[in-house]
Amino acid sequence: MRTRAHYEKLFATYPDVVTLPDFQKMLGGIADGTARKLMRENRVKHFYIRCTYLIPKPCVIDYVLSEHYANFRKYLKAQI
Repeated sequence: MRTRAHYEKLFATYPDVVTLPDFQKMLGGIADGTARKLMRENRVKHFYIRCTYLIPKPCVIDYVLSEHYANFRKYLKAQI
């Protein structure tokens, strides 16, 4: 299992608050609809300001370390 330090180093080039397209890239290029669904389900802590999702980078790392994301990755690998 990867640690928080690994993801902090991996996402170091991203700004402290990322937009939805950046979030999609951070999760390996997931679709726009899937990213928005994660926001609507409150799987990732975020702010919605003027039709724009803003996600703090630590919240992205928290999600990547979560059990939901681990199951989501297994599901995606099974679909390939």
